[in-house]
Amino acid sequence: MSTLESVIWHILGYAAMPVIILSGFAVVAAICIWLLSLGKDKKISE
Repeated sequence: MSTLESVIWHILGYAAMPVIILSGFAVVAAICIWLLSLGKDKKISE
């Protein structure tokens, strides 16, 4: 593997970690908001 390929793979590897962590956080947050909305009082206050 050439040096350029090695650098590219290292950059991709280090960039993947925050993307995985942030996307996982976003998915968990969306699921939690959805679950909380299920228990929300649907009656409109008068």
